[in-house]
Amino acid sequence: MKHAASMPGLVGLVDSDDSSNEGNASPSLTNRTASTGNFMDSSDLGEDLDTPILPHIGHKKVLVTGGAGFIGSHTAEFLLARGDDVVIVDEMNDYYDVKIKEQNLALLRQQYPEKRRLSIYKGDICDAEFMEDIFEKERPEWVCHMAARAGVRPSIQDPYVYIHSNIKGTTRLMEFSHKYGIKNFVFASSSSVYGGSKSTFFSEDEVVDNPVSPYAASKKACELLAYTYHHLYKLNVSALRFFTVYGPRGRPDMAPFKFIDRVSRGVEIQQFGDGSSSRDYTYISDIVDGIVRAIDRPYPYEVFNLGKGSGTALKQFIDLVQKHVGKDAVVKVMPDQPGDVPYTCADVTKAHNLLGYKSKVPFEEGIRRTAKWYKDAYASNSIEVCPELQANGLGRAPSFVDLKSALSSK
Repeated sequence: MKHAASMPGLVGLVDSDDSSNEGNASPSLTNRTASTGNFMDSSDLGEDLDTPILPHIGHKKVLVTGGAGFIGSHTAEFLLARGDDVVIVDEMNDYYDVKIKEQNLALLRQQYPEKRRLSIYKGDICDAEFMEDIFEKERPEWVCHMAARAGVRPSIQDPYVYIHSNIKGTTRLMEFSHKYGIKNFVFASSSSVYGGSKSTFFSEDEVVDNPVSPYAASKKACELLAYTYHHLYKLNVSALRFFTVYGPRGRPDMAPFKFIDRVSRGVEIQQFGDGSSSRDYTYISDIVDGIVRAIDRPYPYEVFNLGKGSGTALKQFIDLVQKHVGKDAVVKVMPDQPGDVPYTCADVTKAHNLLGYKSKVPFEEGIRRTAKWYKDAYASNSIEVCPELQANGLGRAPSFVDLKSALSSK
């Protein structure tokens, strides 16, 4: 079978009525070539690598942590579709409804029933015995570390869980990765590390020593530890700073899902501040494309922004949701929230030059697709109204409905 080194987009995540001109070919699973490892050490090229390396081509067995979550499950789905084998580890925490994660796993298992292709383990990545057993049994050679405790505002309420899951968990994985000879370690960082940067475009060259939330601090700490493991053990590492990811099967605590859900049902939404705050919202297929490109290219140590490269103001966001849901929003204006940053916008030049990454889905098109997915998935179901605490993202999201149809619809 011919193994696609890096796909330009995720066809499987695009609506069947896609109005854009994204490619319609599924990843080929025939005529795969043999593995041609292309691994470099920083001593060969220097720490500031400015020349693209060739992607690794061939079969991979990839450990995907957080594989039951939004980004992790989509990434696992893509890797499996192109012919890779995937080992998922997820602790199934209740930051949001565990039923959503269970259904993500059920969807993957339904598509790939062979345990040889897809192995699923439920447990904490901080559990050394549990993780060593997995590395011993499965022997993955590539790690895609998407597991993390998410959320800026909740991290202010309970910073200790972020130290455990994000810092301790990532360190544990890197320790096993160097011990077991992992060829490339790719992990999820966050645009939150930029804090209150005043730059028009956030660049990886910026000094990010002033995080404004425990969540952001935990992600910055992971980047520093990753460099240490590269320096000490020559572990190939890429840290990916995601910029506000959304799309079908998205997390219910994130604004795109919440706004579409609430406007659809005529329930009040909360606008924090005057509506001028802006985010670089990035559609899930673009993010997964960037992740896969990073997995395929084992750079010695790099940090990459993955975003759309343009911001959308909160007021414009709400207007687009109203347009594509077909209903007016009931808006409650709230004060700015501590820990939130006023503006995010990715400079993706580096990812474009070294990974070949370029986002393809404009924000309005992404909202249209997400609203259509929501409508198709939830139209015939009654959905429990969320209390305001959930809307703030400070509590756990309630169980909405039976999500089987929602999660299988893309």
